[in-house]
Amino acid sequence: MIPHAQLSDTELRSKIRRQQICFGGNKRLKIYGLLSCTSGKRMKQENRVLFISEKEALENGYRPCGHCMSAQYKSWKDYKKAI
Repeated sequence: MIPHAQLSDTELRSKIRRQQICFGGNKRLKIYGLLSCTSGKRMKQENRVLFISEKEALENGYRPCGHCMSAQYKSWKDYKKAI
């Protein structure tokens, strides 16, 4: 998990190109999603964290975004109801 504020724009673009960052998350709300998500693009930079994988986001206690990852969100929600 990498806080967005710790990366320069150049570093960020480079890591995305090399697929070292694939998902973004909101550290306050504990939600992660695709970097292209319109909901994620609106969040404040100081609240944004970046993940290399979906597994990393889940291990850190984040849930999938209901907007850009609706299938994963539904699975996560059904799992939470079951436990």
